[in-house]
Amino acid sequence: MRYVRLDTPKPISKIGLGTWQFGSREWGYGPEYERRAAEIVRRALDLGVTLFDTAELYGFGRSERILGAALGDDRGKVVVASKIFPLLPVAPVVQQRAVASAARLGVDGIDLYQVHQANPVVADTTTMRGMRSLQDVGLVGEVGVSNYGLRRWRFAEAALGRRVLSNQVRYSMIDRGPEEDLIPYAEQAGRIVIAYSPLAQGFLSGRYDATNPPAGAVRRANPYFLPENLERGTALIATLREVADAHDATPSQIALAYVLRHPNVVAIPGASGVEQMERNAAAAEIDLTDDEYAALVAAARAFRPVTGLAAVPRMVRARLGR
Repeated sequence: MRYVRLDTPKPISKIGLGTWQFGSREWGYGPEYERRAAEIVRRALDLGVTLFDTAELYGFGRSERILGAALGDDRGKVVVASKIFPLLPVAPVVQQRAVASAARLGVDGIDLYQVHQANPVVADTTTMRGMRSLQDVGLVGEVGVSNYGLRRWRFAEAALGRRVLSNQVRYSMIDRGPEEDLIPYAEQAGRIVIAYSPLAQGFLSGRYDATNPPAGAVRRANPYFLPENLERGTALIATLREVADAHDATPSQIALAYVLRHPNVVAIPGASGVEQMERNAAAAEIDLTDDEYAALVAAARAFRPVTGLAAVPRMVRARLGR
């Protein structure tokens, strides 16, 4: 495992574990997944993973409980990250919700506490006042945000009066917006971009195509998995396979290596089983050549999926089987 080279109390692994699936039925993993979740966490620890990300919204608190129980006595050795859902995120509410999350996780302090989404009405001034109080009493170590643009990330940091260590955003080969400003800022300022959905919810795994679409409510709601987009992605997946063959790796591992090539980026893919956790962790050791990276960039730019409003009628027809 490799780690981010930053001054943090605990090392932050380049590959973390995202636990949205823990306790959430919409992924369609079945009732036995809760038992497997504990096995995944224990294996992640064995592999040197130190970043475990959850949120109060995931499974309405169940993800935090499952993660905390699975970590057990190792909770104090790793970076436990959670997120507050920004419903009325004024200072007293932020403090109350952090106490509740810490209790579900079974920790004395949350290593990284993040604002799950920017609130369009409540300014970060009051939210960060609550975060600062939590830091002052030792319940929160580092503060982070999620789904923030650069301007609001910097404003949040000014409101906190301290560093806002991380910004957790959607980032993958086909969601490359963070490369424009968030990643350069993180590298310049000594901050971290946490990439969620680094495999575009499995689109980049090569497991799916127009004749083999994914199951589960989450993926079915993602326009990338429209039959037309799966067909359009054929060339991109072929390039991933070509680079993967050169490294004796899988397309998913190469897609992870793509985002991890940036020194201040970490990725938090989920895992449906221990084997997938092992493959994800191994991706941190893959070094892409400049030519390989350029080929991946070119293939990603050539991919033109149907998204936004144009995807809505196609998704309706796909749901109806027409």
